[in-house]
Amino acid sequence: MARDPHHHDDGHGGHGHAHGHGRHHHAPADFGRAFAIGVTLNVGFVAAETATGLWSGSLALLADAGHNLSDVLGLVVAWGALALARRQPTARRTYGLRKGTILASLGNAVLLLVAVGVIASEAVRRFAAPAEVATVPVMIVAGLGVVINTATALLFLRGRHDDLNVRGAFLHMSADAAVSLAVVAGALVMRVTGLLWIDPALSLLIAGVIVWGTWGLLRDSVNLALDAVPQGIDPDRVRDWLAALPGVTDVHDLHIWAMSTTETALTAHLTRPANDDADGFLHIACDGLAQRFGIHHATLQVETNGAHQCRLAPDDVV
Repeated sequence: MARDPHHHDDGHGGHGHAHGHGRHHHAPADFGRAFAIGVTLNVGFVAAETATGLWSGSLALLADAGHNLSDVLGLVVAWGALALARRQPTARRTYGLRKGTILASLGNAVLLLVAVGVIASEAVRRFAAPAEVATVPVMIVAGLGVVINTATALLFLRGRHDDLNVRGAFLHMSADAAVSLAVVAGALVMRVTGLLWIDPALSLLIAGVIVWGTWGLLRDSVNLALDAVPQGIDPDRVRDWLAALPGVTDVHDLHIWAMSTTETALTAHLTRPANDDADGFLHIACDGLAQRFGIHHATLQVETNGAHQCRLAPDDVV
């Protein structure tokens, strides 16, 4: 069998590995400037929102400040994870620190759900003891929040489909803008009607918005942390495509997982007859996986003796 730098004999007679490098995306897109601007704007806004909430007595505004603070922390964590993802691999960490982006998105989601618990608990208590709220300052500060959060969300608009961390930042900032708008509307209604229960009710609504916006992020983060197949990739289609390659008679031990929030890896065993263009077959397979499925880090083991079943061939063996 011909060899090239991407092909390695594994010592089992006719077996080999191909490592695909077609159009690699080794590091996430550079959103460092977006994170820096987002963190700076939101730190200042959280300080103003907290001070105004304490002075005006608005639980909804304080709840929104807590929500925004958790988002600031989430932005910092995601920003740090993207920086870690650019660290070079080492002999012990052969994938570098790319997995840190997945852990950051998971931590971000958990942080938001903790904030929900605090907000909901205080809202329930406030129903039993309604408090007066200075509505005009609340409307002014919350209106400022609509502008800041919308501007921050737009910074992450371009990368929301390609990176789970960037998607999390976009979702959080978009939700913050909607929540701030709801606070403006709630304060206006309170000023007109004098109904004090609107403030804690609005706080519970904010909590619901956070849960709704966070659930998908939490689910996807947990799945990626557990090495599930990333969203957007159909493992059956990948298997069928590999099985349809020239000469392939069997595909087994197929695994697809996320190396980071932007990179996907694959390993598989393919059974096919030996021929003189083994390396060409491997390059065609790896390039096809990159172009069709966005899988840029593929390792394929080719088995040429179909009479001897691979010990990893059964579906229940991992």
